[in-house]
Amino acid sequence: MHPRMKLALLASTVAALGACASMSSMSQNPMSFFVTSVNPGKGADLGGLAGADAYCKQLASTVNAGRKNWRAYLSTTASGASPAVNARERIGRGPWQNAKGVVVAANVEELHGANMVNKQTALTEKGEVVSGRGDPVNMHDMLTGSTPDGRVAVAAGDTTCGNWTQSGEGSAIVGHHDRTGLDDSAAAHSWNASHATRGCSMEGLKTTGSAGLFYCFAAN
Repeated sequence: MHPRMKLALLASTVAALGACASMSSMSQNPMSFFVTSVNPGKGADLGGLAGADAYCKQLASTVNAGRKNWRAYLSTTASGASPAVNARERIGRGPWQNAKGVVVAANVEELHGANMVNKQTALTEKGEVVSGRGDPVNMHDMLTGSTPDGRVAVAAGDTTCGNWTQSGEGSAIVGHHDRTGLDDSAAAHSWNASHATRGCSMEGLKTTGSAGLFYCFAAN
């Protein structure tokens, strides 16, 4: 092959690869926050933080957003040599936007202050609204194990369903994704710390309005 033809072919190949890389980058879903559309199947037993993070990434991958460093918004208590983990410290710095491009919080401080997390913005990875209070099926209790400021809840008793490894007895702190100013208590206004569940199984979670769903944030 003539040298000029080789150079032309090489240039064409490089250009094509560059175009493919650019298209791949452009096609990546910019979503960086969502509510899991379904529980993994074992109630509050999410396989610990590692299992919950992997599940966030798995769901994000189904909508072409899996390349991000996904973290579940969950806190854990200290156990043995393992220190406590605060949800607010594991989700990055923000900003975070839902599947429709709406920014729910610009940073960690806003997320735990005057954020935009509500029923219309706390969408699933598919961009769907999660049913809540007043709907035929109420699923507004989101697993967090956290206090309003995003730190591990240390109230008496279990607050994290055994650090997200139990699907029977136990309890976990949950928040209301559909909080409104019309709720009847201050706790009910909290997206991440409203009350405790009556159990860790799917059946136990349902009794307080939970389907075992939780928040996922992109930490990068």
